[in-house]
Order: sequence, then structure tokens, then C-alpha cells
Amino acid sequence: MRGARRYPTEPAGPFPRPPASFADAEDRRLRVEALDDDEAALEALTRMYVRFHPADRAQGIPPTGEETIRRWLEPLVERGVNVAVRPADDGEEAAASSPETDDAEDDRPNYVGHAVLVPDTDDPDPRADPADYEWELAIFVLQAYQRAGVGTELLEHLLGEAAARGIERVWLTVERWNGPAIALYERVGFETVGSESFDREMAIRLEGED
Repeated sequence: MRGARRYPTEPAGPFPRPPASFADAEDRRLRVEALDDDEAALEALTRMYVRFHPADRAQGIPPTGEETIRRWLEPLVERGVNVAVRPADDGEEAAASSPETDDAEDDRPNYVGHAVLVPDTDDPDPRADPADYEWELAIFVLQAYQRAGVGTELLEHLLGEAAARGIERVWLTVERWNGPAIALYERVGFETVGSESFDREMAIRLEGED
């Protein structure tokens, strides 16, 4: 619904834009990168969500079952803005050790975290005029990589990618008892704009690139 939410008056940012490498709190070298809207990204993300721990599902997502996950991801990859995190040597090491391989699966990235912005519109090409729409944020990190700073890197780089693409208004819902997530969103500039019995709605206005 266009213009239905209240947004902060002052924009937040600037935020870093992928690609970038970093070390998490466990000293694991990771790489954050923007994804293309292609079959390779869809398949790699499907593999990640098949490994997602059911106890970490929130508000009914991500779904379970490989085919259900793929159907859920298809519109996110096709119409959204996607950023993911993988081990820094993932894929690169496989390619270096087997330069003659024809097996594309050997080089597929092994993602451990994913963040996406989804537009509030049925426009078939929302990325052509991104400032016209509000974009909903969702972020997921595999259990073994949680509480290590991966979510912060994902969030900041997704917002940086969004601002670079001309997106101005981003919102999300978070369960009211999820204190760590709320604290993270507030740190980067999200403000609470609505509250229901179980969920809190938060929003941010992005600072565009000069």
C-alpha cells in the first residue's frame, strides 16, 4: 500500500554496499554480496533454507520442504533486492582446485545468511522506479552463524545496496519479544511506527547516493 506508513523525517546512512569481506565474532572469514535475479541465486538460496533450523522460523517463514521453499523464494529473487553471506573462500577454493570441472554444482555458493527487500506493489518491474514504493525487509541467518555479527553485516549492506538503487522507504515487522533484533534495527536507524499484540512495525528512510 503506497504511502500507508509513517517514516522518519531524517534519512539514515550512509551504509556500506556489497561486495565486502569481514570476520565475524568467531573469526570466520565471510563475504557479503548482492545477488542477481537468476536461477543460480534461487538454487543457492534454496540450499541454504533447506538447512534452516525449524526453531528459528518467525511469523511462519521460512517455510519447510525444498519445493515449498523454492516457490517462496522465486518472487523474492525475481522482484526483490537480495544480499547474502557465504564463507569467504566458498566457491573460489573449489574453482581453484578443480579448474577443469564442468560440474556447476561444485561452484555454487554455500550461503549462511540472506536478507531481502520486497516491494509493496504488483508492478512487474518495481526496480525501475524504486522510490515510488515501500519495501519490506526480511533477514535470516543459519543457527550456527547467529550472534556473531553476521546479521548486522547483512542488514547494513542490504541497506547500502538499497540506497544505491534509489530505494528510500524500508519497513519490517518483528516479534515484540525479540529484543536482540529490535536493538539491531534501532542501531542502524529504524524507528517503531506501529505496534500490535504480537508484532512491532519499524521503518527507516534511506539516504540516497549523491
